[in-house]
Amino acid sequence: MNGGKKKSFYMNTLYNKLKHYDKSDYYGFHMPGHKRKLELFDNPFRIDITEIEGFDDLHHPQAHGVLVRAQERAAMLYGSQETHFLVNGSTAGILSAVLGCTSPGGSILISRNCHRSVYHGIALQNLRALYVYPQQEPNMWINGSILPEDVDTMLNKHPDIQAVLITSPTYDGICSDLEEIGRITHKRGIPLLVDQAHGAHFPFHAYFPADGICQGADVVIHSVHKTLPSLTQTALLHLNGNLVDRDKIRNYLSVFQTSSPSYVLMASLDSCMEFLQVHGQEAFDRQVTLLKEFHRECEDLQRIKVMNDQIRDGRLVWDVDVSRLLCWAKDTCWTGVELGERLREDYHLQMEMSTCTYTLGISSVSDTKEGFCRLKEALFQLDKRAEKGEVSRLEKAGSKILSGVSVDGPSWLPRLQASISIGKAFHRQKEIVSEKEALGRTAGAFVYVYPPGIPLVAPGEILTEEVLEYLSYWRSYGMEIQGIHEDGKICVLK
Repeated sequence: MNGGKKKSFYMNTLYNKLKHYDKSDYYGFHMPGHKRKLELFDNPFRIDITEIEGFDDLHHPQAHGVLVRAQERAAMLYGSQETHFLVNGSTAGILSAVLGCTSPGGSILISRNCHRSVYHGIALQNLRALYVYPQQEPNMWINGSILPEDVDTMLNKHPDIQAVLITSPTYDGICSDLEEIGRITHKRGIPLLVDQAHGAHFPFHAYFPADGICQGADVVIHSVHKTLPSLTQTALLHLNGNLVDRDKIRNYLSVFQTSSPSYVLMASLDSCMEFLQVHGQEAFDRQVTLLKEFHRECEDLQRIKVMNDQIRDGRLVWDVDVSRLLCWAKDTCWTGVELGERLREDYHLQMEMSTCTYTLGISSVSDTKEGFCRLKEALFQLDKRAEKGEVSRLEKAGSKILSGVSVDGPSWLPRLQASISIGKAFHRQKEIVSEKEALGRTAGAFVYVYPPGIPLVAPGEILTEEVLEYLSYWRSYGMEIQGIHEDGKICVLK
């Protein structure tokens, strides 16, 4: 390789691409929560070690070791009886919780809008998956809360359920009444597991919804990196009460976490806990002031709407985290995807995700006043442009998806019949077929929009005409559907 080609090769590395991006004026309303603003370490290579004397071992912590003390501080801050550092993200905690609270071939009740990692745990344990469906918020077309009475009904109908797992908040910031759901599960001796990956900031300011730990959940998983100043992949698993087998969950943590846990990531977690302990009140007060000002000023928008706490009604939406900047485009001639594209291309504002009706930003304590001002000004300018009647794919594709494809139930999540369990479907031979050939066949893989990673179809479910049409409409809106090939073909069981 000559000198010129060698230089060009190294300029195209991921590292150099990231450095170039860092020098640009793009502002990120997306995770991780440190927003590339807080430099935790001058040089992470200098603290990247292995399990040497004096630095403890995440898998075999010493009684008074540095990692034990770090995890005890995290437990104290969150009000948990026992807290574990996760360096493989919330996924490792969710898998450990699902397998640690069930037996092979048992039954689990989950909210259907759970992250795919929950479904992976179900597959690994070959569990019978039973679903409770979220309410449908009719205006923004997002998943609402899980009703406690629906959980109660399912537990009465299926007394063999071993655990209940609820996602709260959702990716959109919608929360469920975990305290009441916990009362329902606990009176039957069933543990409540909560995927609270997007709510790691909840305990630190009254402006945010109630945290799962204070609401009595037995297992709570937080993705610290999503909304707090910590590096990607850092998360926490909290254990409380006496309904879960803690030793079993600890054993699974050693299975699903790397045998060489990163000291850089663990140091990032510990530094984040120190930040919360020392500067948390001041930092969150500042964030809340910025959020309140942003929401107040955005009330003057005419066509684009920003979700605020007025969406809370106690039933469809029990509570909402308004640090989620959900910018609703349904009353404009744009899709949410197009609105996100305009923010990115015209204003260099990178949002977290976009759907057919909205684009979503994630705010954190690391956001700046300048960042909020840039987003507000961009939304007002786009609000005026929208009134000019620009033509978009939304008008061309029609509004059928917004009125709902004929899927059974009060949610935009399809309700499909399963011919085989997710776990068994994982191990069956599969083939890739056209959409026409897939009709009536059994799905061989997950089909989901990522983010947020909620399966629209799970392996083992029968593909109906309605759901295939439903997926086609998602794609027509510019949504990237994982599990469907570019040519529209889909994986089914042989």
